[in-house]
Amino acid sequence: MNFRREKKEEEESLANPYASLEKTSVLQEARAFNESIINPRKCTLILSKILYLLNQGQTFGTTEATETFFAMTRLFQCKDSVLRRMVYLGIKELSQVSDDVIIVTSSLTKDMTGKDDMYRGGAIRALCTITDNSMLTTLERYLKQAIVDKLPMVSCAALVRAYHLSLGNSELVKRWVSEVQEAVLSENVMVQYHALGVLFQIRKADRLAVTKLVSKLTKSHLKSPFAVTLLIRIAAKLVDEEENPVDSPFFDFLEVCLRHKSEMVIFEAAHAIINLKKVTPREINPAVGVLQLFCSSPKASLRFAAVRTLSKIAIAHPTSVTNCNVDLENLITDTNRSIATFAITTLLKTGAESSIDRLMKQISTFVSEIPDEFKIVVVHAIKSLCLKFPRKHTTLMQFLSSLLRDEGGLDYKAAIADTIITIIEENPEAKELGLSYLCEFIEDCEHTSLAVRILHLVGKEGPKAKQPSKYIRYIYNRVILEQAPVRAAAVSALAQFGAQCPNLLPNILVLLMRSQMDSDDEVRDRATLYYQLLSSSDRSLSTQYILNSLQASVVALEKALGNYLQTPCELPFDIKSIPIGTGATDDVKTGNIHKPKVTEPKKVIQPEGSITEELTKIPQLNRISLGGLFKTCEKLQLTESETEYVVTCNKHIFQKHCVLQFNIQNTLSDQLLENVRVQLELPEGYAQVAEVSIPKLPYGNPGITYIIIQWPADLETAAAGTIGASLKFVVKDCDPDTGLPDSDDGYDDEYVLEDIDINLNDHLVGVSRPNFGASWEELKIEREETFALSNANSIPEAVKNIISFLGMQPCDRSDRVPEGKSSHALALAGVFRGGFDVLARAKLVLSEGVNLQLTVRSTNDYIAELITASVG
Repeated sequence: MNFRREKKEEEESLANPYASLEKTSVLQEARAFNESIINPRKCTLILSKILYLLNQGQTFGTTEATETFFAMTRLFQCKDSVLRRMVYLGIKELSQVSDDVIIVTSSLTKDMTGKDDMYRGGAIRALCTITDNSMLTTLERYLKQAIVDKLPMVSCAALVRAYHLSLGNSELVKRWVSEVQEAVLSENVMVQYHALGVLFQIRKADRLAVTKLVSKLTKSHLKSPFAVTLLIRIAAKLVDEEENPVDSPFFDFLEVCLRHKSEMVIFEAAHAIINLKKVTPREINPAVGVLQLFCSSPKASLRFAAVRTLSKIAIAHPTSVTNCNVDLENLITDTNRSIATFAITTLLKTGAESSIDRLMKQISTFVSEIPDEFKIVVVHAIKSLCLKFPRKHTTLMQFLSSLLRDEGGLDYKAAIADTIITIIEENPEAKELGLSYLCEFIEDCEHTSLAVRILHLVGKEGPKAKQPSKYIRYIYNRVILEQAPVRAAAVSALAQFGAQCPNLLPNILVLLMRSQMDSDDEVRDRATLYYQLLSSSDRSLSTQYILNSLQASVVALEKALGNYLQTPCELPFDIKSIPIGTGATDDVKTGNIHKPKVTEPKKVIQPEGSITEELTKIPQLNRISLGGLFKTCEKLQLTESETEYVVTCNKHIFQKHCVLQFNIQNTLSDQLLENVRVQLELPEGYAQVAEVSIPKLPYGNPGITYIIIQWPADLETAAAGTIGASLKFVVKDCDPDTGLPDSDDGYDDEYVLEDIDINLNDHLVGVSRPNFGASWEELKIEREETFALSNANSIPEAVKNIISFLGMQPCDRSDRVPEGKSSHALALAGVFRGGFDVLARAKLVLSEGVNLQLTVRSTNDYIAELITASVG
C-alpha cells in the first residue's frame, strides 16, 4: 500500500504545474512587480509563468506586453541573481511585441560593464536582442572586449550574439575577426566551439578563406570535441564539392577523426564519410566498422545513432552493411524499441530471401509496442524488401494487411496502403491480392481522404481484374454507410466499372439510380451524370467523361467561366481555350496516398503565376490577343552560370504565338546596363510582333525582357527551327558600392547568346489517358512508320529518348521496361497546339540495334503525318 502511495505521489510530481495557466490571471499576478518591497521568489515564479505562456504560443497584445515590460524593469532594483537572469529572459521575449524597449538600455549596459560576473553574460544577450543595427556601433567596443573575456560564460554570450548579428549585419561582425580568432584558441570547449561557428559564418561566402581556415585548424588539434564536430561538418562540405573526394586532404582529416578519443567526434566523422555524395564502398568501410563497434556499446544513445545511420545507407551500400548483420540481429531484442526497430529494418534491407519469414515473425512480436513513426520506418523497409524479392509478396502483403487492421494514425495507414500499391504496381501477380486487402481495409477505414484514394484506385484497377464483380459489394457499401466525400468517390468508382465491364452495366445502372436519391448534392449530381452517360448508346461519351479525366487546368477553367459569365458574349464557351492541366501519370504512383501528388511530363513546367496576366500588365504587349496559355517549356540556359551576364529563356507557347521570356542578370558590380534587349535572328516564316526591353539593369538585380513571335502558318516549319540570339545593351561604368554611374556617357556592347531551338515537343503537351485502349479506338486517323534507332543501344534508353523527343505522357505505366525483355510497347498521349488530340503506340524490338514501329493517331491528319515524319 505504501508503494502505491509513493508511486501516485511520483506521478503527481511529474505533472505540468503550468498546464492550466490563463493569461489574464498571470497578468494580474504581474502587478507584484510594482510592490514597494520586491519578493524575489514570488517575482521569479511569475516571470517563469509569463515565459511559459510566450513559449507555448500565447499572444500578448502590444499594450499588455508594454505594461508588463515596464513593470518588469522595476525588478532591476533587486540584486537577487536568479531573479535578474529571469528578467533578462523576459526582456528578450517581450521585446518582440513591446513598445519603447530601449528604455532598459542603460540598465543592461551597466550590468554588462559591471563587476558582477553573474550578470554580464545575460545582459549581453538581452542588450543585443533589443538594440537595432544603428545603435550596435556604440556597443561594438564592449562586445569585442567580451569576446576575449577570461570568463567563459561572458565570452560565449558575446560569441553567440555575434553569430546571430552576422546573419543580418555581417559587415559589422567582420570587423571582430581578430578577437574571434583569438577566442578559437581558448582553453574552454564551449568558447572554442562558438568562436569557430562565428568565424565560419564570417568567411562562408569566400571558399578560399574557408579552405584556409579548415586547413589551419585541422593541423592545430582543437581541444573542444564540439569544435571538432563542427570542423568535420565544414570539411565534409568542402570534400563534397571536389570532383574526386578521396584525393582531398580534408578526406584524410575525416578518416583521422575516426580514431579520435571522443565518441561524439568519431560518430560525426563516420556520419560525414557515409553521407558524402561521391563515395564508394571502399571509402565507407572504415566508417561502417566504427558504427559496428557502436552497435555493441553499453550506451543506448550510441547504439541508436549507429543503427539509424546504418539503416539510412543500407539501400545504397548493402554489401558494406551486411558485415554488421550479426551485431544487428543482437539488437533485435534490445530493450529500447527504437533501436530494435532500426535494427530489424536494416536487416530487412540487407537480408537474404531465405531470412524474410524469420524476420517477419520477429517483427510481429514487438511492432505493436512501438510508436507510429517507427512503424512507418518498418513499412518503408518492407516496401524496399518487396521490390528486391518479388516472389515473397504473399508473405509481405499478409503482414501488411495485419498491420492495416491494427490501431494507427493517418500517416501510418497511408504508408501501409502506399506500400501495398507499390507492390501491385511492380508485381502484376500481386494485384488481385492487394486489391482485396485494400477493399477489406476500407470497410472499417476511419480516414476519409484515405478511403477516397483507395476507391479511386479500385475504380481504376478493379475493372481489369479477372472477376471485377467481386469489388462491387465493397464499393456500394461505401455509398450506403460513409460520409458524402466517400459516397461521391464510390459513385465514380461504380461508373468506371460500368464503362469498362459491359456485362456489369445493367447492375451498375440500378445502383446509380438508387444513388440519385442521396442527401448530398454532389453525390446526386455524379450519379445522375454517370447514369445518363452509361445509358447512352454513344460509347465515346463514357470514354471522354468517365474514363478520361478533365485535361483543362481547373483553376484556369474556374476563372475563365467567371469572366465568361460577367462579360456579355454571343459565342459559346470554348473549353479548348483553357490551358491544359497536367494530371498524374498514374494515380497508383502517388508518393503519399493521402496527399496525392501531380506527376508532370518531362520538359513541361507549369508557371507559378499566370503568364497571361503578367503580359496583360505590360502596355506594349496588352494590344496583342494571345488567348489561353498552352504550355511553358523547360527553362533554357543561354549562357554559362559563371559568365559576366547570365541569361535564361522561358518559352511560353500559345496557339498562334510564342512568348520568349529572357531572364537577365548583370554580375559585374562596376557596370550599369541600360536599354537591355535581345536581338533575334528568326528563321523564314517566323515573325516578331512585339518586344519589351529593360531600361536599367544594375548589378545583382535580375531583369526580364519579352519578345513575342508569331508561328508560321506551315506546321512543319513551326515544328523545327533554330533562333539565333544576342544581347544588346549600353554599358556605363559605375561605383561598385553605390551603383551610381561615373558619367552619363556610355557605349554600345553586344554579347552573343546560345541558339534557341524550337522542337516538336514544344507544340505537344502530355496528358493522362487512364483508359488508353478506349481512347485509341475513338481516333480513326492513323499514320505508321518504321525506323531503326541509331541513338539508342537498349530498349529502356530508346523509351526515354522517344518520350523526351515527343514530349507526350506515358500511359498504363508503359514507360517501365521489364528487365531482360527484347521487345516492348510504349503508349503515349498528348495534345498538339490548337487542341488536337494525339495518341502514339511505339513498338520496340531489340535486334542488332533498336527497331521502332511508330503508329500515331490524331484528330488531324496533317499532325499525325508530321509527328511520324519528325521521328525519322
